[in-house]
Amino acid sequence: MGTSAEEVYAAFLEKVKRTIYVDNLSPQVTEPVVRTAFNQFGYVKSVQFISIYLESKNAPQAALVEMENPKQASSIITEMGSYPFMILGMPRPIRASAARLEMFDDRPRKPGRKILCRWLDPKEPEFQEQRAEEEKLASQQSETLLAQYKKYDLLQAVFEDGSAKRLGRHYEMPVADA
Repeated sequence: MGTSAEEVYAAFLEKVKRTIYVDNLSPQVTEPVVRTAFNQFGYVKSVQFISIYLESKNAPQAALVEMENPKQASSIITEMGSYPFMILGMPRPIRASAARLEMFDDRPRKPGRKILCRWLDPKEPEFQEQRAEEEKLASQQSETLLAQYKKYDLLQAVFEDGSAKRLGRHYEMPVADA
């Protein structure tokens, strides 16, 4: 006999409660390493790395770590907020927080959820609220993009004026051209 949509969704919500989101992991960290590190808090049921497509392969990565129960997950979040966490022998400012529904690629559809579409008259207050919210989001995205461009320009200037090569020679590290 099949499982109802409500039961599937309830089981998914329980999974979310016992799962933590961990980020700023070293790119060299693998699933067995994460399992070993978190097994000291309790049994790790699964580890799922979250792909970050916009960053280079050397960028920190994130993972969803499902524990056996919500108490273990809560304990990890509290513990990692208080002490530096060691993975691969180096202290790293790894952050842990409770997982959220939207972090899971395999989340089931919420039972009874309906998507309604309708046209709004530009004079309706609801339309004005939605437009204001979208303009605020566009402004935030624009500011973030501008900040990223400034970082890029700063890094480019460091390479162009030779500072990077001088620092590389001083610390005996090779520096590639930008």
